[in-house]
Amino acid sequence: MLPKDDLLKGSENTDTLARVIDKADQAIRTWEPVTTDFLSPPELYEAQAMFGRLTDIHTQTQGGYPQAERQRLTIARSEIPLEGQALPLSLLNVAGNFLFDTATHRDFLGALLGTGIVREKVGDIIVLGERGAQIIVVPELVEFLQMSLIQVRSVPVKTKPIDWNELRVREPKKKEMTTVEASMRLDAVASAGFGMSRSKMADMITAGDVRVNWKPISQSSHSLKSGDLVAIRGKGRLEIGDVMITKKQRYRIGLTRYV
Repeated sequence: MLPKDDLLKGSENTDTLARVIDKADQAIRTWEPVTTDFLSPPELYEAQAMFGRLTDIHTQTQGGYPQAERQRLTIARSEIPLEGQALPLSLLNVAGNFLFDTATHRDFLGALLGTGIVREKVGDIIVLGERGAQIIVVPELVEFLQMSLIQVRSVPVKTKPIDWNELRVREPKKKEMTTVEASMRLDAVASAGFGMSRSKMADMITAGDVRVNWKPISQSSHSLKSGDLVAIRGKGRLEIGDVMITKKQRYRIGLTRYV
């Protein structure tokens, strides 16, 4: 049995992480890989950090495409390879004419939850404008949703499984840059990475719009480090790369921005 109480210390997603630990115990006990439900980015980050401290298990994430926000975590004993495992995901196409009644991500999610399923069984939702959406779900729900998901807003829809080669996801734009700063303060580094004034960034941080490693940070003076991920809703993500000290004792920071 894994030391659940110790692993959960400091967790902000205690209930979800407790269920993930139970899955890990099952994987250890049965010698079979076990897959969680879909985890949100904060939950996934905590789970991976937690399991990174253990040597008897390893994990693999799958969300349907590389930059998927919601992903499932497959857990296995370290001796058992995870490569080649069947993809524990299915892709649904939800087709309808939304030209005169536009549906948002929230509308599609609401229609899904209205069928009686829970959020943890649903991955990313890719809205395709007037044509509908594509939705990633656990495989066991495919048949149920084919019969049950028949309307979104006022629009009748047809729901059916499709092949993964039909997934319509735009590759994120990636921009690499370098900045030199007097410190590793969040407001200084993030303002350089997102291309906005430091005062505007400070206002966004104070307002709770900025997350570091998926945790909301409200202090502009928060210190970043290599490997941290800064996210702002609607503006993308910023990955902190290598950090070097210059001769003038300033920080030369490699940054990668995804939009």
